[in-house]
Amino acid sequence: MKIIISPTKQMSSEQDFFFPESQPQFLDKTKKILTELKKLSYEEAKSLWKCNDKLAQENFERIEQADLAKHTVPAIMSYKGLQYQYMAPDLLTEEALHYLQENLRILSGFYGVLRPFDGIIPYRLEMQAPLAVDGFKNLYQFWGTSLYGVLSDNNEPIINLASKEYSKTITPFLNENQPMIEIVFAQIIDNKLKVKATLAKMARGEMVRFLAENNITTLDSIKQFNHPDYLYSNEYSTENKFVFLYQK
Repeated sequence: MKIIISPTKQMSSEQDFFFPESQPQFLDKTKKILTELKKLSYEEAKSLWKCNDKLAQENFERIEQADLAKHTVPAIMSYKGLQYQYMAPDLLTEEALHYLQENLRILSGFYGVLRPFDGIIPYRLEMQAPLAVDGFKNLYQFWGTSLYGVLSDNNEPIINLASKEYSKTITPFLNENQPMIEIVFAQIIDNKLKVKATLAKMARGEMVRFLAENNITTLDSIKQFNHPDYLYSNEYSTENKFVFLYQK
């Protein structure tokens, strides 16, 4: 199975005890994106990122100094958002990290698809950012079918723990015989499923850790996710959507 997750805006370039084991698969395409980013003025870049001056200045300097081959850090250790904090990859065993390298894929506007131990540099670029590259008007068009093309070479299930912004780079191109299982962490409010973003991000990270620590390889085993606050719901789940309900 393959598990897809989103990147985060928060990143670190600090080298810890882990080192890259591979290069991103689409470095040639990333170089084209970087070339376009380097053409932007500070104000254009800030508008693209939709962030404050402090973050804009930090990331503008990153672009100016960017070298895709130097000072790289494993992707799984670079992202610092809630999902990655609750995944806690630095606490996983060697066997669990090997599981992630084989099965986990991070979707990225800048790098396309990343394996956990691909070496990357810090960047800020959302998939939905309106950046024109190589004759394409946005990143969705630029990446096209290529991300799905390297994600899986058979009909193994794809476990979707990514946001819609990123999963939509895969869903239009799915082989009709390949299942994609959407994982939903929700609450029942006014008799409707409601997703609380912060809680869901935490749970997604813990789900990834659960899959890795238990070497999960079957869909039924995913339903056994042993979270203290979420429980699998037969009532709300479907064949291609596994719903876990908040219990507090």
